[in-house]
Amino acid sequence: MRTAQITRKTNETDITLSVDLDGTGRRKITTGIGFFDHMLDQLARHALIDMTIAATGDLHIDDHHTVEDVGIALGQALTQAMGDKRGIRRYGSFHLAMDDALVRAALDLSGRPYLVWDVDFPTAKIGSFDTELVREFFQALSTHGGITLHVSKLAGINSHHIAEAAFKAVARALRDALEVDPRSDGAIPSTKGTL
Repeated sequence: MRTAQITRKTNETDITLSVDLDGTGRRKITTGIGFFDHMLDQLARHALIDMTIAATGDLHIDDHHTVEDVGIALGQALTQAMGDKRGIRRYGSFHLAMDDALVRAALDLSGRPYLVWDVDFPTAKIGSFDTELVREFFQALSTHGGITLHVSKLAGINSHHIAEAAFKAVARALRDALEVDPRSDGAIPSTKGTL
């Protein structure tokens, strides 16, 4: 079973999160940040990861700590659920078109975190949500999930569409990378023999 549960409690946030990498995209997500819940919903649905997230944070300050800490906890959960990564495809990439927006995501579940973020937003906010927090989430996910992640905006004029296309593109790339390759015979996908 490729599942994990993470509890993260700090002076700023309290998060309980669980994942099932072999799910169907069932999700129950409550962070207190409506737009972020919508994005996490897209991530779970399009990656086909069953995901439960219950997060409370210091939203009276701003959304930053909650968004970042959910990224940290989700990265930790993915790492735990993957185990030694035996049999996975390891790599994934996807071009996601959403109306005016086109976003490319490519990733490697290498254990070597690195984020290349080439996404700009025409507005500073989507509703009350700071667009700069989209990058913060993916930075935390990449770092704590051990993911080399490249995300690039190829087109887009609407901030909501750009953010949603980014989450969906990463989700689809993650789905491909996490899939068990029936031809791999359960091998670790590295000539080093470890990831």
